[in-house]
Amino acid sequence: MSIKQQLVRILLRGMKEVYMDRIISDKLYLSLLYRRVLDKKMHWDNPCTFNEKLQWLKIYNRRNEYTQMVDKIAVKKIVAEKLGEKYIIPTLGVWDDFDDIDFSILPDRFVLKCNHDSGSICICKNKNTFDIAEARKKMRKGLKQNLYWAGREWPYKDVKPRILAEKFMEDEGGDGDLKDYKLMCFNGKVYCTFVCSERFEGSGLKVTFFDRDWKRLSFERHYPSSEKVIFKPVHYYEMIRLAEELSKNIPFVRSDFYEINGQLYFGELTFYPGSGLEEFTPPEWDRRLGELIKLPHIDPLLL
Repeated sequence: MSIKQQLVRILLRGMKEVYMDRIISDKLYLSLLYRRVLDKKMHWDNPCTFNEKLQWLKIYNRRNEYTQMVDKIAVKKIVAEKLGEKYIIPTLGVWDDFDDIDFSILPDRFVLKCNHDSGSICICKNKNTFDIAEARKKMRKGLKQNLYWAGREWPYKDVKPRILAEKFMEDEGGDGDLKDYKLMCFNGKVYCTFVCSERFEGSGLKVTFFDRDWKRLSFERHYPSSEKVIFKPVHYYEMIRLAEELSKNIPFVRSDFYEINGQLYFGELTFYPGSGLEEFTPPEWDRRLGELIKLPHIDPLLL
């Protein structure tokens, strides 16, 4: 860690202790955060890299519909209207508080998650062995979180925190590793896809990038790529079509899908993967992907 990173880390820690991070502007906060995490200056007037442009979009591309699009409950209606109901994972229930859940009406297998964050998820494969107390603890912790504050991902700020239960999805003909296909859409066009795999294996999550024609790309971002052969999904080009439909007129958004029992299912939309704070290996890919984002025009006086 460089001296500058250490000084900025100390400054941010001090501000958080007295809630100053809640008072300073989003732009100043992100400038400090960018320096702390990546040890680089944030160039607001001429962003070039992928990570820089995601920070820029947090500040200068604020459209009201983004809040609905990151809400895991509200986005299902949007996707159903644009793509069709068949791509939606069935919702079994929605609650404001964990203790409102009537587990007796839920099937033996289901998934609980919060609608407004990342990571608050509980998978039930057998109600007889499901740890309700642990699930309560995890869900209530998730309900108290607001993703806006940590990385100033503003679409999450006004999402009402709730819990939803979804149907447990299992690919009966698969290898037990339910892969998550994440299509990176630049101004309405898919350039590349990364696959999250081996999430529950001992070696940990692997993230592997492919180009639009399913050729492996030679870079990594935060997580190592898989050493296994990852086959192109049967309905990959349909995934591309659906992702591009969802990403029309948006500078950048990631559209996630699953392929289960021969059917595609929508996962979620993400505007700032890794909050725009994850390094690329090799680093040249940060700039190469950044060149694909065409930023909307704004008045230079606002920069």
